[in-house]
Amino acid sequence: MEITIDWKGGMELAASVGSKTVMTFDAKPEGGGKGNGPTPLEAFVSSLGACTAMDVLSILAKKRQQVTRYRVVVTGERAPEGEFPRPFVQLNVQHILAGEDLDPAAVARAVELSDTKYCTVSATLKGGPEIVSTWVVESGD
Repeated sequence: MEITIDWKGGMELAASVGSKTVMTFDAKPEGGGKGNGPTPLEAFVSSLGACTAMDVLSILAKKRQQVTRYRVVVTGERAPEGEFPRPFVQLNVQHILAGEDLDPAAVARAVELSDTKYCTVSATLKGGPEIVSTWVVESGD
């Protein structure tokens, strides 16, 4: 997978993520941005919620469970203010579902399977991948 991030001025960034899709990131006004998109941290946490939600919906559909409403609420606890880089020390993922005759055991199993087997975002966070940074300075022409 390759994602390209291009600076658009100020604190705004455009991420080209394939199939002609572009996501805009920006800082909040108090951070020097215009708020034209989620912050990288907001997108990061959203990715965890979206990944597990897609898994749960897919698993429940295979179990012929009829979901009529679904939302995922992700909250996190970060290292104290003043400590940098202030990583998350805990992320809490709450799945809230409704549906006709929705089986709680099927929901519990779908969430468990997402957490332990299918959600790549969750597995990546649990595994703590090595991050290797390189840099290049190009000519200004």
